[in-house]
Amino acid sequence: MAGIFDSIRSLFGGAAASAPPQAANEPDSYKDCLIYAEPMAEGGQWRLAGRIVRGEGAKAREHKFIRADIFSSKDEVEAATLRKARQIIDEQGAALFR
Repeated sequence: MAGIFDSIRSLFGGAAASAPPQAANEPDSYKDCLIYAEPMAEGGQWRLAGRIVRGEGAKAREHKFIRADIFSSKDEVEAATLRKARQIIDEQGAALFR
């Protein structure tokens, strides 16, 4: 029964979800943006997550995204994150950072 409550608590940011974030990989450059693949470890698998950054310093704008997609391999999720980020940039363009 405690396992169920731990799972629910982790969904809402409780103690079980406070694991340190994974170190960001080197960014991938695409259309004046930097894409950081930042997959989230989840139950022995990896959830697709990342950041898209445009600009530098104080003028930098950032868009974070997390998707429902789960992968068993960190390499697979990183590649899928880059594909998804490029798709987001292509579809939303400048509106992404408004």
